[in-house]
Amino acid sequence: MFRLFRTVKSEPESATSRQGSARSYRVEAVARACEILGAFRSGSEVLHLKAVAERTQLNKVTVFRILGTLVEKGLVERVGPRGYRSRFQPILEKRHRIGYASQSSVIPFTSAVTDSLVEAAYSASVDLFVLNNSYSASMALRNADRFVAEGVHLVIESQISTKIAAQLTHKFTEAGIPYIALDVPHPGATYFGADNYKAGKMAGQCLGQWASRHWGGRVDQIVFADLDSSPHVLDARLTGMYDGILKIQPECRHAPVFHLNTKGHFENALDAFRRHIRLHGARRILVGTVNDPTALGALQAFREFGAEENCAVAGQGGCLEAREEMRRRETRLVCSVAYFPETYGPRVIRLALDILSGRHVPPAVFTDHELVTPQNVDSIYPNDALLKGGLSAPLRS
Repeated sequence: MFRLFRTVKSEPESATSRQGSARSYRVEAVARACEILGAFRSGSEVLHLKAVAERTQLNKVTVFRILGTLVEKGLVERVGPRGYRSRFQPILEKRHRIGYASQSSVIPFTSAVTDSLVEAAYSASVDLFVLNNSYSASMALRNADRFVAEGVHLVIESQISTKIAAQLTHKFTEAGIPYIALDVPHPGATYFGADNYKAGKMAGQCLGQWASRHWGGRVDQIVFADLDSSPHVLDARLTGMYDGILKIQPECRHAPVFHLNTKGHFENALDAFRRHIRLHGARRILVGTVNDPTALGALQAFREFGAEENCAVAGQGGCLEAREEMRRRETRLVCSVAYFPETYGPRVIRLALDILSGRHVPPAVFTDHELVTPQNVDSIYPNDALLKGGLSAPLRS
């Protein structure tokens, strides 16, 4: 038996042909399956079909079919009627190292954010390197230098001084480290936090409505508790509050407005409002604050003077202590705007991983906002009694 061979003269392989040859080995279905498996950031993460499609930028029908195949082969498992969880873990998994500069360890809001971030980082197999800015601009700069020296892949920055924001940006940019700014926008950083003006306006409208119901719209003073005497980005909350008050009570534009320097702390707010009450004897005072500790400090000052009925106070943050206060009968803390810091972790870690993966992210990602009042606090936070060992429920008695 004879075989006839055709001799073909070989030509030198060009770069183009080599690339074409390499591409010819690619199996698109396998590549897409790999992209889908890569959409899961940890073995514990549960994703719906829409989330997988968004992360991979693949058609939902394609994702559905490939996920079904991966479930059949045991690489992905179904969780509930619509969820999926990866059962495939690479042998060598690159762990991202993220630096987190906490604003303070004594502020309830920040503590809740920190706890949430630590838990979310653990679930996502991320190494979280935590430092404390201690409410200090100089400490924040030193911590930034340490993050650079440690070679972290990304920084989550929580600090309130706008004066050093540009310096922080310079340090991280020079080191090629992207960063996320929590609650206070920084130039060059991706922002995550409250829509400060919107949150302030929600509280201001609540103050205006309260004054209309209880004081017939008559207001003698409006007092705002600032963080400091210099311009600050969180002043957007107070601007929003003032606009919210005027939207409900336009005649309040004739009431004198005072700004007190409280530095955002309970003790400073207590002292500042003590001085203000001694100097000004107004009977109907609307108080707007940048956070709940200052709101509680202001309220305590009025109580000490036996003048609690002369004020109505709005806070920001919806912290546990503020919620406890709103459960007291006849409280004058009429509202706070909750940002739900206990939910920050998963969203911020997911945002960080998107940045590190080169995915497109918006310049600002806002957290949820909800107005909390004495009337709805129990429905929004029904489990507070469990958190405080049952102490919150008796506060109404």
